[in-house]
Amino acid sequence: MDTKYYSCQYCHEDFLPKRRYVQKYCCDNCRSKAHHQKNKITNQSTSLPVTGTQNKIEKMSAAGIGNAAAGVLAADVVKSLITKNHNKPATKGDILALKKSYERYHRVLNMPRKPDGTLPYFDMETKYIVYLKDYR
Repeated sequence: MDTKYYSCQYCHEDFLPKRRYVQKYCCDNCRSKAHHQKNKITNQSTSLPVTGTQNKIEKMSAAGIGNAAAGVLAADVVKSLITKNHNKPATKGDILALKKSYERYHRVLNMPRKPDGTLPYFDMETKYIVYLKDYR
């Protein structure tokens, strides 16, 4: 029995057809690649054939920059009006003010006084217990 080999129209390799009718391609991969190569001329975003003209590249202009800045400013104003104060992000100044509002020394209530009368305090900066005469 004489088997007839065919030549793939994409990769030009010889192959034995697996289907009843004549195949053009040796495998699905070559069939898919041939289809994409044939339809490569069409524009993917609009599915319309490209007529040879290039896509227009917009240039930067002062009007465009001004419009973008105005849009960002308007969005920020609306966002600041809608957002409540307790939901706004903390700034560095807020954190420094909060740090200053905390006292460095905090009285430790469950420790007794020393015999010389000094009271125990927890130092927030050094993270140690210190004894002071009268902090306040």
